[in-house]
Amino acid sequence: MGIDITKMRNIGISAHIDSGKTTLSERILFYSNKIHAIHEVRGKDGVGATMDHMELERERGITIQSAATQVEWKDHTINLIDTPGHVDFTIEVERSLRVLDGAILVLCAVGGVQSQSITVDRQLKRYHVPRIAFVNKCDRTGANPFKVRLQLREKLGLNAVMIQIPIGLEDKLEGMVDLITMKAVYFDGPQGETIRYAEIPAHLKADADKYREELIDAVSMFSDKLAELYLGGEVIPEEIIHAAIRKGTLAEQFVPVMVGSAYKNKGIQLLLDGVNNYLPNPTEVKNYALDLDRNEEKIELSADGKSPVVALGFKLEDGQYGQLTYVRIYQGALKKGDELQNTRARKKFKVGRLVRMHSDSMEDINEGAPGDIVALFGIDCASGDTFCGGGLNYAMTSMFVPEPVISLAITPKDKKSADQMAKALNRFTKEDPTFRTHVDIESNQTIIRGMGELHLEVYIERMRREYKSEVDTGMPQVAYREAITRRAEFNYTHKKQTGGSGQYGRVAGYMEPYADGVYEFVDMIKGGAIPTEYVPSCDKGFREAIRKGSLIGFPVVNIRCVINDGQSHPVDSSDIAFQSAAIGAFREAYGKAKPCILEPIMKVSVEGPTEFQGNIFASINQRRGIILASTEDGTFSRVEAEVPLSEMFGYSTVLRSLTQGKAEFTMEFEKYGKVPQSVSEALIKEFEEKRKKEQR
Repeated sequence: MGIDITKMRNIGISAHIDSGKTTLSERILFYSNKIHAIHEVRGKDGVGATMDHMELERERGITIQSAATQVEWKDHTINLIDTPGHVDFTIEVERSLRVLDGAILVLCAVGGVQSQSITVDRQLKRYHVPRIAFVNKCDRTGANPFKVRLQLREKLGLNAVMIQIPIGLEDKLEGMVDLITMKAVYFDGPQGETIRYAEIPAHLKADADKYREELIDAVSMFSDKLAELYLGGEVIPEEIIHAAIRKGTLAEQFVPVMVGSAYKNKGIQLLLDGVNNYLPNPTEVKNYALDLDRNEEKIELSADGKSPVVALGFKLEDGQYGQLTYVRIYQGALKKGDELQNTRARKKFKVGRLVRMHSDSMEDINEGAPGDIVALFGIDCASGDTFCGGGLNYAMTSMFVPEPVISLAITPKDKKSADQMAKALNRFTKEDPTFRTHVDIESNQTIIRGMGELHLEVYIERMRREYKSEVDTGMPQVAYREAITRRAEFNYTHKKQTGGSGQYGRVAGYMEPYADGVYEFVDMIKGGAIPTEYVPSCDKGFREAIRKGSLIGFPVVNIRCVINDGQSHPVDSSDIAFQSAAIGAFREAYGKAKPCILEPIMKVSVEGPTEFQGNIFASINQRRGIILASTEDGTFSRVEAEVPLSEMFGYSTVLRSLTQGKAEFTMEFEKYGKVPQSVSEALIKEFEEKRKKEQR
């Protein structure tokens, strides 16, 4: 079975919420004959979009899990991954980008570059993913793809150039002008399946010439041949233009902008042509692995079928048949019956069943080619594990996993729910690295932590539906941190005398604020004042001590602990003695270092009609928010602000009532900031009362 890798594309569709990603992927499936009828996201037929196969996704009309499928388009194989737009599911986007070679950045012709488009663009840049921009929803009132093109340049700093312009807009959208062939393209038939080329309408001729000139000018940078023909005023063959656009796109220095309306079935086939023409195949992308046997040295992988297999398990799903692991093959061919090693768990396993996924249905296959995305059954692994064959010990670079910022206590209602809850939590934490869970030792409650209210809400709802587990939830808790504001010395002796050998250790030095990270330990001991074997014990003691600060019992961050003196005893010193000495030293100096409380500050972006702008401002100010910027766009305005997470609970309800349900907001973690004095006092008082209660 020889797949031509140069005709393979691994692409993702990423965008702001409600830009029409899922509607677009539904059309792509239809035109490539994967499905025979089109369903809408919030469809009247009650079926829902193919890619949103969770009941919850269909109800809310949002995508939660990225779904993978494979389509054929003009003898090219396209692996398509539909990613969620909501910031709470960032990890799903991160995970998909890690394995994609190219992306379609979908933008709404009315909304333009929205807050989430900026986040997605940042992620694409971080993973160096080349992209095509698709301006969707050109049939909506107020659509203006040219304005969106400008925003791509101004807000995202992309070299965005139109390669199509629309014929008519809003309810008069008929088709588009292709600036490469200089033909008008119309989509006939009940579902736009018949493509008709015609002459450019007379009233658009001047516009088309102007934008074509701009396009040729921009791409002449990437092709000397094209520049020569252009300067000589000669006719430029289409393939030379395609090649130049491709070169610029792959170098991430050019972004072709295409237009259309997925809902009205216009422009999708041309977008698929664009994917084939301008996005990279697996051989054109450099992928690196870290060689674990050679101190994580970077090794470039080659996309050929003869080398030993290297593959990344980038997503897990627990289906009715057991655990399904989505795998991107980077090197070598993955065959049924192969023996592979999971390099993180250092476990060997045999490839039993190999399948190709289509949303939630699958087909069995015998072999996966390099660059392909397939799924394995029944292997025990975690998300982000690397599988290698042929004795290699590589790890694909780890994915960036943000820290959770919000926690919630959950209590099962009865015994049956408790058992099911344990099963559900076990599965969710395996699937989603940003979702964590632990049992609080003091209150004996189960605590779940995640990226936002919506994130946790969705998981609680999934427990109820998929596991029939009814749980009560407590008040959401914010992940506060403690930090010191000035340097403080310590000199602490730990001694304990019991029968036989005692414990003895003296640790001296200082602690100071450390801006570049969470914690740093510096050993400045001279002349063996503390024997070298006990220095790690001091580090261990400090690490233990920073887990709980003394103000409100939250972890201490941004701290550097330096030891420069100490003393040991030939008989009574031990690992445990120096750990205890370090803990004592930390507590002794912590109070003197003027500790303060830090809270997570969220970057909040509110979008809504301009008439409600005053209400939106007021609602942010009441929540200790700092307004950074506000932009007005005709009747629509957007407010960017920084607001403490603790003040954002229940904001969606408040915002709806203030704006007659017309505004929406997104938020993501920005940084930790100092808590104001009054709030700090209230938190400390609450912590003291809680402690007293527990002591009683």
